[in-house]
Amino acid sequence: MADDPTSQANYTEIATEHVSFKWTIDFANQKIAGSATHDLRVLKDDIGEVIFDTADLVLESVEVEGKSASYEVKPKHPIMGSALHIPLPSGLKSGSLIKATIKYETTKECTALQWLAKEQTQGKSFPYLFSQCQPIYARAMAPVQDSPSVKIKYSAEVTSILPALMSAIRQSPPSDGPAHDGKVIGKDAVTYVYHQPIPIPSYLIAIAAGNVVYRPFPRLPGKEWTCGIWSEPELIEAAYWEFSEDTARFLASAEDIVVPYRFGVYDLLVLPPSFPYGGMENACLTFLTPTLLAGDRTLVDVIAHELTHSWFGNGVTHAHASHFWLNEGWTTYIERLLLQVIHSPAERGFSFIIGNKALKDDLEMYVDRPKYQRLVIEFEKGEDPDDAYSRIPYDKGANLILHLERTLGGLDVFLPYVRDYVSTFMGKSITTQQWKSHLYGYYERNGGAEKIKALDSIDWKAWFYGEGLELPVKMEYDSSLAESAYKLAERWDSSRSVEISKLAFQANDLDAFSSTQKVVFLERLQSYKPLPSSHIEHLASLYKVSSTHNAEIRLRFYQFSLVDPSSPAAQKYAAEAADWVIGGGSGMVVGRMKFCRDVFRAVFKVNKDLAVNAFQKEKNSFHPIARKLIEKDLKLSS
Repeated sequence: MADDPTSQANYTEIATEHVSFKWTIDFANQKIAGSATHDLRVLKDDIGEVIFDTADLVLESVEVEGKSASYEVKPKHPIMGSALHIPLPSGLKSGSLIKATIKYETTKECTALQWLAKEQTQGKSFPYLFSQCQPIYARAMAPVQDSPSVKIKYSAEVTSILPALMSAIRQSPPSDGPAHDGKVIGKDAVTYVYHQPIPIPSYLIAIAAGNVVYRPFPRLPGKEWTCGIWSEPELIEAAYWEFSEDTARFLASAEDIVVPYRFGVYDLLVLPPSFPYGGMENACLTFLTPTLLAGDRTLVDVIAHELTHSWFGNGVTHAHASHFWLNEGWTTYIERLLLQVIHSPAERGFSFIIGNKALKDDLEMYVDRPKYQRLVIEFEKGEDPDDAYSRIPYDKGANLILHLERTLGGLDVFLPYVRDYVSTFMGKSITTQQWKSHLYGYYERNGGAEKIKALDSIDWKAWFYGEGLELPVKMEYDSSLAESAYKLAERWDSSRSVEISKLAFQANDLDAFSSTQKVVFLERLQSYKPLPSSHIEHLASLYKVSSTHNAEIRLRFYQFSLVDPSSPAAQKYAAEAADWVIGGGSGMVVGRMKFCRDVFRAVFKVNKDLAVNAFQKEKNSFHPIARKLIEKDLKLSS
């Protein structure tokens, strides 16, 4: 296996098997201080040192086997950070274990952590901390071998004046006990103890601390795992209502499709709005954006995606960033299969239609960098994987697997292979070639020459390395749920020469539409020549799509209304869109990158100064990852 292009660690020679964290969260100084103790397995005779990835950490001391040890921190690489070299005793043999403890603290430059002032939370009474370690930021929170090729167990003792959560199973105090173990929140320190017995990649190490409360979901008969929801007290009722009906049902259905769930606990945490993703599949504790709280359960499909990562990503993991599609393509494919199982085949096709629009948008975004249009991206050493972050690995990958399913004979033939794939590689980190070799091996044993011929008919080079705006195969999806949205969009397109006073549209045109049908309606409008400004403003007023609390619909309206930078409507809605993502100056930004990055890019095309000034006004309210990428989008950095 080729070395991880984003890591400087020598994990092929010596690798962490378990790490024990002892941390104190210092809200006043915005840092985590403590230690990381690594249990390391020697993989090569006479290895002379262990190398960890670090980024912007302040190191205090190092011990090897309980004795003070020397160490060297190499100069900082702009993407990979600073390699920490620790000499080891001579004569180590392959297979032996050795222990190393590093005392350190994080700094204000830590990309993995966002510290929120109390004003940036729902309750506005206590500060908040949360982490985001994917893809390569665990090294900014702790010295680790920060590669998905290294899977580790971990334990943690976290002392905090606010309730602390981690991507592990809580040992004490109990989740369903009194908040903060009955102590005074924000004043008294409590030590929270966690254990993660399943080896996971470092990017799944996660922490959050704030004024959060817990509510369990009803248990399903015969299931040993538990589910529940965490959020600030102000959101717990809405969050419980939004997710309690579907989460356990989704998880049980995923088990039926794949293999049993291994992690024991599947909890959700609704974070403050600056969280940069829709969800993050941290083991045992999925992080969620509050933009999913639509009040009608229409956006809970994100849960189907995140819990599916329990098998694809958290279970079977990509070896490194070049093979990221193995995580996201498989997860997106299974997520959409879950929609078919729980709802209908039409829902599965509808989800592919929505994804296809996002895929085309992102393929166009990389026209000047076609390397990032590929499914398998051969990153150079030290290249930033965030530069390639898009919907391409999700949707191009899911379409490849759907194409495989159809080529091989449908779900009856394909699902037994899926279970064998997961069972074979569970707990391992693999490359695209390993996946493909297993695929061929399985069908050689279970189908013979006929199935191998079918596999050989697939243009693998085009799927893996193809560039451009089209998939290698024209994919057809069940469009029955999209037809009404398409027809309404066509009516609007045909009305462009009609005076506003004579338009026949009604405010109840969308009443029978689901939120996803409204999304498809607005996306379909984008495929036509831009409507006159008068029509765009009438549509916005009639359907209330520029003021809706559903962020998915609001994003699509702004994308549609800002297509023609020269139109008066674009100028009007550019100002509204910019104000929306910066939270009206409240510090409660719309930090989910799917929304804020797309909006800033669209506003930038209409009015560069407006986009830049709006961002600069609230830049420090965005998560460091989002801030870095928005600065590139707005040409403020290279």
